[in-house]
Amino acid sequence: MSARNRITPLAMLAALLALAGCSGSKKVEYLTAKAGRSDLTVTVSATGTLNPVTLVNVGTQVSGTVKKLNVDFNSRVKQGEVLAQLDERTYLAAVHQSDANVASATASRELAQANVQRSEQLYAKGYVSQQDLDTARQQVRTTSAQRDLALAQLDRDRTNLGYSVIRSPVSGVVVSREVDVGQTVAASFQTPTLFKIAQDLAKMQIDSSFAEADVGRIRVEQPVRFTVDAFPERVFAGAVRQVRLNPTTVQNVVTYDVVVSVDNPDQILLPGMTAYVNVILSEKKDVLSIPNAALRFRPPGVDAPAAAQAPAGGAGAGPAGAGHGPGRRTAPRVVYVLRNGAPVAVQIRLGGTDRRATEVVGGDLKEGDAVIVGLAGGPGGTAPGAPRVRMF
Repeated sequence: MSARNRITPLAMLAALLALAGCSGSKKVEYLTAKAGRSDLTVTVSATGTLNPVTLVNVGTQVSGTVKKLNVDFNSRVKQGEVLAQLDERTYLAAVHQSDANVASATASRELAQANVQRSEQLYAKGYVSQQDLDTARQQVRTTSAQRDLALAQLDRDRTNLGYSVIRSPVSGVVVSREVDVGQTVAASFQTPTLFKIAQDLAKMQIDSSFAEADVGRIRVEQPVRFTVDAFPERVFAGAVRQVRLNPTTVQNVVTYDVVVSVDNPDQILLPGMTAYVNVILSEKKDVLSIPNAALRFRPPGVDAPAAAQAPAGGAGAGPAGAGHGPGRRTAPRVVYVLRNGAPVAVQIRLGGTDRRATEVVGGDLKEGDAVIVGLAGGPGGTAPGAPRVRMF
């Protein structure tokens, strides 16, 4: 081996130290996005269910066996149209019996009136006493009352006979049929539901449950956009009609029913569909904004400055909490801007958010600044290859 090709142990050590120095000084690469102007739509979201504005439960006030059905699911009906008919024989017999009772009471009254006339003639001649005449007159009043009672019973039996024919109280579409021919319905304690009729499917409403943290920002007539699973490519429009004051509490979570009015001229939205509702709180044009990822980024080994730590649950706690109404003061936040290849902390104040970008309403951030959103090759705020932490 020649002296030229011979590598001394000292030279090998120097080469290893140089290689270690090069790998240790590897430059960190940052992912950035420019702070720019854009349009922001601030919304609050919830899920709800589409329902007809007016849903009428059609029942029966009398018991009996279903004799005939004239409508089925999806049938269009008009007000007063016959939907079904119960077996009327029992009620028809009751009407006949009441008719007979009226005839009997009428005959009794006529006899009593004739007796009064004869008693008056005999009283005038002195053949009967005043007491006999008064008794005859009282009998007329008694038989008249009995006839009135029989007439009332006849009216009630005729009404029950009419109830054996089930008619539609409104015009609309049958969305539910609860009975079949031959089924016996009992109306002893409560009115059984036979049909459900949606009065007008061209006008729908969404009953949605919003958390108490969001309901304070919702107002009547605010515009609403929503989607349904049946037509995921379409965005439908509506408006807030009512914020109901009756809260619902489930496992200490309080929600309020927000009713959204929806026009459904094509009647493609069906009762019971799940709607994903976004109530539009405000729409801002050409505002300075940054991606929400920039608010979550922290350089490895760097803690957030004290000024950026908002009180727990406060307005500055995160992008979702920054979108409160205009004029609400928020705690300052910190983002990191890439300057001369190094991250520099910049304080800002936040406005509304659309959950992708957040408005910047104050601070030292300028349009065109390169805000850091993450590290090249790794998730934002962690070194490449470091384990990910699931955010809840």
